Amino acid sequence: MANPSKPSGLGRLFIRKSVEQMHAEHEQGELKKTLGPINLILLGIGCIIGTGIFVLTGRAAAEFAGPGIMISFVITGTLCALVALSYAELASAIPVSGSAYSYSYASMGEIVAWVMGLLLVLEYGLAASTVAVGWSGYTISLLADLGIHIPAALTAAPGVPVLDHDTGEQIGVGIVNLPAIIGLIAVTCLLVVGISESALVNNIVVFIKVGVVIAFIVIGAAYVNPDLWSPLIPEQIPAPAPGTDMSIWAQIGRALWGVLTGADTGQYGVPGLITGAATIFFAYIGFEAVSTAGAESKNPGKDMPIGILGSLIICTILYILTCAVLVGIVPYNQLNNPAPIALAVDQIGLPWFAFVVKLGAFAGLSSVMLVLLYGQTRIFYTMAKDGLIPQVFANVHPKLKTPWINTILVGLLAMGFGGFMSLDSLANLTNVGTLAAFAIVCLTVIYLRFARPNINRPFKTPLFPITPLLGALMCIFLLLSLMAHDETRNFFLIYLAGGFVLYFAYGIWNSKLGKGEVVTGHEQPNPVQPNQ
Repeated sequence: MANPSKPSGLGRLFIRKSVEQMHAEHEQGELKKTLGPINLILLGIGCIIGTGIFVLTGRAAAEFAGPGIMISFVITGTLCALVALSYAELASAIPVSGSAYSYSYASMGEIVAWVMGLLLVLEYGLAASTVAVGWSGYTISLLADLGIHIPAALTAAPGVPVLDHDTGEQIGVGIVNLPAIIGLIAVTCLLVVGISESALVNNIVVFIKVGVVIAFIVIGAAYVNPDLWSPLIPEQIPAPAPGTDMSIWAQIGRALWGVLTGADTGQYGVPGLITGAATIFFAYIGFEAVSTAGAESKNPGKDMPIGILGSLIICTILYILTCAVLVGIVPYNQLNNPAPIALAVDQIGLPWFAFVVKLGAFAGLSSVMLVLLYGQTRIFYTMAKDGLIPQVFANVHPKLKTPWINTILVGLLAMGFGGFMSLDSLANLTNVGTLAAFAIVCLTVIYLRFARPNINRPFKTPLFPITPLLGALMCIFLLLSLMAHDETRNFFLIYLAGGFVLYFAYGIWNSKLGKGEVVTGHEQPNPVQPNQ
């Protein structure tokens, strides 16, 4: 039924979906509510522990922070904690599948929700492709240990140099990253089968990779040389001019300006800590993936905050301990290696454990791909239920109870990026989308506190409004630093422009809220005519 009072003109772009309507959709949804607090914590851990700890840690220590990489993880973890507190409040108050997209729809309106949907494609879809490329590297190394060698041209994106894992010498140039595509195919098929089955596999894999990380910490601790921790913050290269005595605050200010402007702040020193923190930001992407599971959580008001904050705290502790052992075994300037943890285990004379580490990384990165693709499919599912994208993305399999067509299409998209884009390009674009999404989430908490002060909030962000405001400012700062890179900025702006074209060509005309229709979770999509 049409709504005679529906807004027009510019007001139409900012039409909002009420929180009560979202609660009704959650109660009447088709997706099975099977996830408890332990499942949600493991879902978060499964997404967080991956490329960051297995790949990026060594590079950040060698090139930027030195042993101070431990401090860099604290800096980035603090930023993510601020954002996580905002996510926890929204996830408990608005328990739906759309994550930040749904939160934006309830606060800032449809056009902002659409932009958030575009950003989340970068955060989840491209992140899955990014992790697939890291997974490919460990898989190739693991197969090489077993005497199986894949042609170099089939192990990297077009034009990307392929390096020998042992010698570091270039052995060819990539044409397509075939292992990354194969890994994404396997994960896509698993998600089509069902979330209960996927959650079970994820739980098993999480225990494997967390076990590997803990084993590395425990075994490696016996081989740590404390002298390698000193100096904790190596002297900056290039060092300040002779006679220049820079205070700690002057160094921080210089570092922040360098990050913002894209200027070279040099290696190590306080600027290196900050640059290292920006580099390993990707390591924390994933805790908010818990918020995409709101519609499949048994008790979202209680369990969602536990899942988000619990997974973040556990992973931050594991990250810091792993870094302490890593830089205590291998001199930090030798850690620029695609498999730094395996390198450390090799150095202490345990080649069998190096194999186990690679196997753990293989399993761990597999679970990250699983959770990221899961999150992307649930966001598209919610957007399709709202009519902003074709209804085919909301089609639920009658037996499996999963959005199977949606999952296949998202998997194909991720395969295209994972097979034909480099790791650096994918990581930068993922970080841009994530930081922008995080900033909007923090601002959404502030908006809803004033606009809807009486809605039920089982969890409230502490120290309001300082916590969400500080989180938003830190995210915007790092976002601007990434936009200083021409390639990243140009792709991002073209991507957003294309997204707006799609909205005004399709979304604005098919939006159920814009047409005054009531969006309910029990509607059965038409399998023959998806564009209703």
